[in-house]
Amino acid sequence: MQSRLRVQGHPIQPMLVTFPYGLFVCATIFDFAQVVGGPALLGEVGYWTVVAALVAAGLTMMAGMVDLWDVPPDRTRRTAISFNLVNAAMAGLFLLSCLVRAEASNRGATAVLLVVEVLALAVGGLGVALGARLMRHYEPGRAEPTSFDALRGGGGLRGSGTRTIEIVRPRP
Repeated sequence: MQSRLRVQGHPIQPMLVTFPYGLFVCATIFDFAQVVGGPALLGEVGYWTVVAALVAAGLTMMAGMVDLWDVPPDRTRRTAISFNLVNAAMAGLFLLSCLVRAEASNRGATAVLLVVEVLALAVGGLGVALGARLMRHYEPGRAEPTSFDALRGGGGLRGSGTRTIEIVRPRP
């Protein structure tokens, strides 16, 4: 099975999912810094980072729903549905934090909201594990190496095998 949404042969959802995850982590770091005594500006930046992450999560969820149409009705479909639900739960917890902060004058986080965000990141960790399982199932030839042994030998730039990076001069 291949994803319906692809860019140069690569599925879009695994590319998109890194944006909300990264933004949610950054927002939590900003909020943590503000809660432990940093300037209020860090809380404001954390708030707007959550807003950007929620937009990215919405786009990612739409791509995931399109891909879900092609998943055969078996264990893999249950994993794909679980992956999308876990990501939605993570985004929902951050949305809750964002809605509570929207009414505040400085939009800074509190210790309770920071705990909610850390819980959401823990839920997101489960989503990462489920997403990795899906990628190993659907793209076994593109699986990441699991040890440093893959870096030795013929797979690199100076090895005797195929090149991973190729530089081609443009035609005049």
